[in-house]
Amino acid sequence: MRARLSLLVLALAQLVIALDYNIVYVALPEIGAGLGFSPHDLQWVVSAYVVTTGGFLLLGGRTADLLGRRRTFVAAALVYAGSSLVGGLSQSAGVLIAVRAAQGIGGSLLFPATLALINTIYEEGPARNRALAVWGAAGAGGLCFGSLLGGVLVEAFGWPSVFFVNVPIAAALAWAGLRLFPADGPPSGTRRYDVTGALAATGGITLLVFLLVHAPQAGWGSPSVLISATLAIALLTVFAVVETRTRDPLVPARLFAHRGLLTAMAVTALYSATFSSLPYFLTLYFQNVRGYGAFATGLAFLVPAVVTALGTQVGERAVVHVGVRRMLVGGLGLGAAGAAALGLALTGDGSYVLLLPGIVLLGLGQGAAWTGMWIVAASGIAAEDQGVASGMASTTLQVGGAVGLALLVALSSGVGHGPPDDALLTGIRAAVFAIAVGLGCGVLLTLIPRKAATAAA
Repeated sequence: MRARLSLLVLALAQLVIALDYNIVYVALPEIGAGLGFSPHDLQWVVSAYVVTTGGFLLLGGRTADLLGRRRTFVAAALVYAGSSLVGGLSQSAGVLIAVRAAQGIGGSLLFPATLALINTIYEEGPARNRALAVWGAAGAGGLCFGSLLGGVLVEAFGWPSVFFVNVPIAAALAWAGLRLFPADGPPSGTRRYDVTGALAATGGITLLVFLLVHAPQAGWGSPSVLISATLAIALLTVFAVVETRTRDPLVPARLFAHRGLLTAMAVTALYSATFSSLPYFLTLYFQNVRGYGAFATGLAFLVPAVVTALGTQVGERAVVHVGVRRMLVGGLGLGAAGAAALGLALTGDGSYVLLLPGIVLLGLGQGAAWTGMWIVAASGIAAEDQGVASGMASTTLQVGGAVGLALLVALSSGVGHGPPDDALLTGIRAAVFAIAVGLGCGVLLTLIPRKAATAAA
């Protein structure tokens, strides 16, 4: 019973992380009007969360390893609760952006702590795979239900409600974590923070994600982008040098020799660049091409949410019968087929029913691939390294999403010609077909390690 309750809390934590990323989208118009955001600055309500989450994930993962997974989980949940309360009470644009950055830091602590708790509470094999499937289903639900819940809350209570809703949930998570999770031992006296490496990695990754989010709007040759790129490269170079010389590195060198973790990092980057970018283009399609309102758009995401959650369960069962690598290949392959079918079905006047075959294939593939890549990332990793390994894989998840969305938005904007409505639809379809190609490349990526191992044998 305790293990089941623990899994419920861990799944709820993942739901909050995913929900918090998506729930503000439909509230953006009211937030912009209520707090006086300029059209140029409104994107930072979303981007501030993305930038700080991506930048601090490695540090969050190592914090879970050194200070304790339960301590980190509880602290992160309290950061969420406090920042969400301040967010709902915000009276200025600057305060709200700062709140979103604080929520991102909370996410960078909560995500690797949650994943590390799963990977240490549940034994490697069927028990852990089942826990990861439940955890993944919660995340998939949060990403897709966020739009629907946001629409309901904004229409009924106004934009502050999308922040206030987090407060009781996050506070309950902190309390439940203290009661249910195994107690942490005293912080290790022999293992210390690599302060220089932590600052260099956090600063470098944060700047990298910032420029990837900022560059499409500011221009790749703008001074702010060039300065950010130069500083990011410099800091990441410092990080690489420091890691080879320090006694207690932020990222132990042995993890870079772990083939499964490296494969998982590549797959998480590709996953986020493709699957996770799709809701952006579907939102444009539903609202700007088809004219759906906020609530109707949320309803349109119900089927993807349910099917993706189902896909995580199918993936967990498939691992037993075909193995994790074949299941991962199958999930990415289904996603590629689904994206191709969806791209063909996107028209200016077709019914929602015509989209369902592509949506179903995409959802099943997305759910299965999500479960599979985290199984691969955790397999064979020692308990004391689970936090930083989770941080490494989730960092590539964030960076891959920023890179993928930037490239897809540029592609979508560049291919459209003719009247605005036709150009927008052409661009959306091009982005969806590019996602199909990217997922097809992911199939090849997951097959390469196996072929290389077979040839070496």
